[in-house]
Amino acid sequence: MARYQPIQLGAQIAGYQVEREIGRGGMGVVYLAKDLRMGRVVALKVLAPELTHSNVFRRRFIHESRMAAAIDHPHIVPIFGAGEANGVLYIAMRYVSGPDLGALLDRDGPLPVNSAMRIAAQVASALDAAHEHGLVHRDVKPGNILLDRSPVGDDPYDAYLMDFGMAKPSLEEVSLTTVGQFIGTLDYVSPEQISGHPVDGRGDLYNLACVVYEALAGSSVFQHDDDMALLWAHANEPPPDLSESRPDLAPAVDRVMTKALAKDPEHRYGSCREFVAELISAAGGRAS
Repeated sequence: MARYQPIQLGAQIAGYQVEREIGRGGMGVVYLAKDLRMGRVVALKVLAPELTHSNVFRRRFIHESRMAAAIDHPHIVPIFGAGEANGVLYIAMRYVSGPDLGALLDRDGPLPVNSAMRIAAQVASALDAAHEHGLVHRDVKPGNILLDRSPVGDDPYDAYLMDFGMAKPSLEEVSLTTVGQFIGTLDYVSPEQISGHPVDGRGDLYNLACVVYEALAGSSVFQHDDDMALLWAHANEPPPDLSESRPDLAPAVDRVMTKALAKDPEHRYGSCREFVAELISAAGGRAS
């Protein structure tokens, strides 16, 4: 992970005043900040310093951030602003107070089937909306799915997908020592990301299928301590049956997951919503 120079509390970046750090990951640090122009609280992500050294990355980041900001979807975290200021790249987003899906799984373990299906359906809808606008996420993972209290229904959470506009380089563009940082968390990386082939919405579908598998099984699809072994598994190993970890799920679910996790993008579902609809049907239920 990058060695960040912490931003001083009270510092201003492009009209956002930093209040406190609320999270960090391979691509940057997230701060709770105040939008001084609008008087609202935002989540301000400041990217790792070395990313500003790449002109290609900077251009892609600004272009894709603007594309993401134009998408109005109830399950995409809205982007209020993005760019370069004070020598750093930043992106300001709506602040969601709830935990991310990764933190929830760490705390509570596998989700009830209906809860997992509800989150999957909401994220699938968000991804398909982005794909219709020509935008690919490239890093769908539990840490990028924020949860907030649901105002309706029996399920406690609604899901919100974040980190659109974070243009990830392919494996060919980075050294193997930083592959996990730059192409996405390896537990969810698609075979085409590994090979350096073009990534489209079907890559996001693969990422989402890995997330859904973990939400239901309580563990990632492939279990390897070594990064290269994990990359090899995503590129070559068939996924284990989900029903082995969740005997309450019908074997039909395994067939759906196998198709969603196909190594060849051509063999996957045509959309994320189609995948989740088939999954819900195979599970004999519906998203609450």
